[in-house]
Amino acid sequence: MATVDSTSDERTVNNVMRHAYRVLSDAEKAQMQAIKDEGLKFHDLVEDIGASRELSLAKTKIEEAVMWAVKHITA
Repeated sequence: MATVDSTSDERTVNNVMRHAYRVLSDAEKAQMQAIKDEGLKFHDLVEDIGASRELSLAKTKIEEAVMWAVKHITA
């Protein structure tokens, strides 16, 4: 399976779930990258403090927050 960078215009080609992507502006690409970068930093911070059900839920919510923010940008 080929990989495509999330900020590449190539992401608009042949996607199984979302059949029609739009090409993002440079500002939208930068916003999406920043959201993902900050989400990863927060996820890593939470992961580094231990393991528990609460932290597992926290990491899931971080992932969900990034997903919804990116969906807003790409919609």
